[in-house]
Amino acid sequence: MSNHIKILAVDDSANTLEVLKRNLQSGGYEVYTCQSVAEALPLLDELSIDLVITDFRMPQATGLDLIKHVRDNHQATEIMMITGYPSIPGAVKAIKDGAGEYLAKPFTADELLTAVQRIVDRLLRRRILSTGDTPPDNFGIIGNSPEMKRVFRRISQAAKSDANVLISGNSGTGKELVARAVHYNSDRRSAPFVPVNCTAIPEGLVESELFGHVKGAFTGAKDGRAGFFEIAHGGSIFLDEIGDASPNMQAKILRVIQSKEFCKVGSSKVLTADTRILAATHENLKQLVEEGSFREDLYYRINIIDIPVPPLRERGDDILALINHFLKKFSKAMRRNPPVLSDETLNALRNHPWPGNVREMENLIHRLAVIVDRDIIEVTDLPEDMRFSLPAGGRIDRSLEEVEAEHILNVLAMTRDNKTRAAEILGINRKTLREKLKRMGSDS
Repeated sequence: MSNHIKILAVDDSANTLEVLKRNLQSGGYEVYTCQSVAEALPLLDELSIDLVITDFRMPQATGLDLIKHVRDNHQATEIMMITGYPSIPGAVKAIKDGAGEYLAKPFTADELLTAVQRIVDRLLRRRILSTGDTPPDNFGIIGNSPEMKRVFRRISQAAKSDANVLISGNSGTGKELVARAVHYNSDRRSAPFVPVNCTAIPEGLVESELFGHVKGAFTGAKDGRAGFFEIAHGGSIFLDEIGDASPNMQAKILRVIQSKEFCKVGSSKVLTADTRILAATHENLKQLVEEGSFREDLYYRINIIDIPVPPLRERGDDILALINHFLKKFSKAMRRNPPVLSDETLNALRNHPWPGNVREMENLIHRLAVIVDRDIIEVTDLPEDMRFSLPAGGRIDRSLEEVEAEHILNVLAMTRDNKTRAAEILGINRKTLREKLKRMGSDS
């Protein structure tokens, strides 16, 4: 079954119901059918229906009546309106009353399943947000997408080995979390994990920072000091942003990897380096090797096991699980109940490209938890560049007039029929919007 989604189809036409049932069952859904609103009401009470697909015009009670009943009594149930009498006013009314999608007859099986999938995606997102605890056995890293499952498999493989690891990914994707997961699930877990930012070490202090120095080794060396490799003895050293390491630092790191030995600055005593290398980069190291800015021999030394970490925008509903996690985390710190995100807010966050990845999201949710003192976070609470994300897609065989009409309807629905704001988003004045609505058949 498709996530065990239950769909109730309501239409006074037995033929339409048969088509709906056949197509929806082919998509893996559990389908129930009724030929009237009166017949549908007891089923809604008896079964946990996820989605109601209702005809617009039916004898006695109409589809709009059913929408109102569902909205008043079954708030968790999604709704899709279908009709053989398509009209813009009807679409606006259905959307205002709570229908998540509006589909005009005749429609193809693909159009039906695509519209249903959009609704099911929203439904599943809400489920994730309501139960979005950290998935088990994922090394404390939140994520259940296929992309992150590949990362978890690589972590498991790396943890069983003592080979050096190269973790690649954009800034903010959680590369250090992956490195810690490898270390703390390996045989070296009881020894130190030592993070080193390769970009933060001044060129003149590279050797001292990596390997330490003895007292009097240079001006200002009043006491001896252990370096990162000595501190990490028996454990792992995390070389963050190794792609930005200077040629001098690259040479020093390569030497200690090859020889497993080093000397402190100012000393000739040879020390053993029993340290695993976990390196991370946001750069394409292979390309840097080809350009001559990164040593090829060092690249092959650190890249025994590679773990690519995907950007947040490619992680699907992990986005929602992370939102839920951060909302709970920051709300708990502030001793308040986690606020709820409106559907428009969820849609905007789901469609945001997240150039700053998980770090950007954590910052945003922290900010929202602090500044929004209401129980519901609305889309207007988001930064300007995140608001009003509109769903893409649709058939390509439509006229420009149809595409424009659908876009205007989407914007009106999103702004809750605020024509001033809708006109602003559309880049037209309110008078032009009113004229377009009149041509479309809706001057409401």
